[in-house]
Amino acid sequence: MAGPQVARGYLGRPGLSAERFVACAFGVPGGRMYRTGDLVRWRADGTLDYLGRVDFQVKVRGFRIEPGEVEAVIARHPGVAAVAVVAREDRPGDRRLVAYVTGVVGAGLEAGEVRRFAGEALPEYMVPSAVVVLDELPVTRNGKLDRAALPAPELPVSGWGRGPRTPVEEILCGIFCEVLGVEAVGAEDSFFELGGDSLLATRLVSRVRSGLGVELPVRVVFEAPSVAGLAVRVAEATGVRVRPGIRAGVRPEGVPLSFAQRRLWFLNRLEPGSVVYNLPVVLRLSGWVDGVALGLALGDVVGRHESLRTVFPEVGGVASQHILDT
Repeated sequence: MAGPQVARGYLGRPGLSAERFVACAFGVPGGRMYRTGDLVRWRADGTLDYLGRVDFQVKVRGFRIEPGEVEAVIARHPGVAAVAVVAREDRPGDRRLVAYVTGVVGAGLEAGEVRRFAGEALPEYMVPSAVVVLDELPVTRNGKLDRAALPAPELPVSGWGRGPRTPVEEILCGIFCEVLGVEAVGAEDSFFELGGDSLLATRLVSRVRSGLGVELPVRVVFEAPSVAGLAVRVAEATGVRVRPGIRAGVRPEGVPLSFAQRRLWFLNRLEPGSVVYNLPVVLRLSGWVDGVALGLALGDVVGRHESLRTVFPEVGGVASQHILDT
């Protein structure tokens, strides 16, 4: 990878630049190219197989994150003696950053304080979802960090805050529990300190919309992350028109073609039998196959997706969509 757009984050950082940029063998003499950190295998036919990373860069919720950058910020906390940041997926499909820290003797390090400190210098997507305070970081025999021995963070639990006092707070507590996957939430507990993030905040406002009939922008969750604070915003937004839910309407016998479908239909009539827009796929099954189970699985797919049951009959030279029942 080459070009000025990849060098912006390395301006004024000669050590990191020397590590990441190598001589470019394809451009002008003296040019440099970026070492991506991707580990690939180059086949004889020119195909590249992606095998992983040669560094510790991770991808969390669509963002590429270098854990070392997060570690550098947390290490500036006066009470932190050592820190390690890793990406964990303790629940399938839920990948999160977790910071492991050890405290300076007598510092009385608290996980919530470390997370708030990181949030002051890092964008939200780089702030660890959980901070685990350890007596010491586990290491291998040669003194390197033993990442496999890092314990899974405990599930977030409610703090010592009060319970809900109003029906709205009670409903919001239930929504918080549902979205965060926790058993109980106090009215003063912070959504983000209990493991919330921007993606879950989007789900939260969606559930508030359906459960309380109130339209709230996602930024409100960041401004008032507790149940009590959000209840105040709900009261302020009461009466604001909520977007109506999507409902299925009455479907005519012949549904008009979309503009894209009209184009494809015209090209098909212009050049009948053309394979330009056909994507042939061949699947090969090996071993024993349960034909009945395979048939039922394919039936489920066709039954759930109307596009696979759609035909385009023509009446008077005009095509329309007709969705078959089975």
